[in-house]
Amino acid sequence: QVRLEEFGGGLVQTGGSLRLSCAVSGRTSSDYVMGWFRQAPGKEREFVAAISWYSDSPWYGAPAQGRFTVARDLTKNTGYLQMNRLQPEDTGVYYCAAKWADSTGNIVQETSYNFWGRGTQVTVSS
Repeated sequence: QVRLEEFGGGLVQTGGSLRLSCAVSGRTSSDYVMGWFRQAPGKEREFVAAISWYSDSPWYGAPAQGRFTVARDLTKNTGYLQMNRLQPEDTGVYYCAAKWADSTGNIVQETSYNFWGRGTQVTVSS
């Protein structure tokens, strides 16, 4: 079992930055993939980025390309999503999620993930 909790959401102006954190507890000795998803009001949840916990390999979805960076700190059992040059369309609830590294399923699909945080609100004002 893995428990996830997001931190770092808030209100930021267009062009600003935020860093989200995702604290991991529970079965932290296993290898897994941490994914970041977001859901804007009235829209479906979409893939933002992911990182392999042991190999530190990142993947980025279209919303993140060139602006966001995903990272993790093994010593703190925490993942991060650094978001720069934020735009109003980045507004939404951001979730971190985890799937076992050896499990099947595409990392960009939310149905591949076994564990989810409650989400943190990000609001970008114009």
